[in-house]
Amino acid sequence: MYLKVGDYVFHKHYKRWGIGVVVEERRSELPGGFCYVRVDFEDGKTRVFDNNFRSNGCCYYAGIEKIDIPIETKEKKEKEIKIKIRRIDKGNNKRLKGK
Repeated sequence: MYLKVGDYVFHKHYKRWGIGVVVEERRSELPGGFCYVRVDFEDGKTRVFDNNFRSNGCCYYAGIEKIDIPIETKEKKEKEIKIKIRRIDKGNNKRLKGK
């Protein structure tokens, strides 16, 4: 299981985190280098996991499971995320204008 940007996941041991979306994927060009993913969860926190299946600390072994979400649900989630980003941007603009 190799996670890519846009994949939806959940953690088997921490279900209270909710569904997560992979927002960043990094891998080293050097053999044996780091390979990780950054995941935004519904609880509002971003967590980083090892994405190298050969590693003992791989996200799969840590409890991360990839889930397939129907297209309608995926589109709804993407809209919700865009709305949250707009709210954050508006809040930042207000703070900047007030200074």
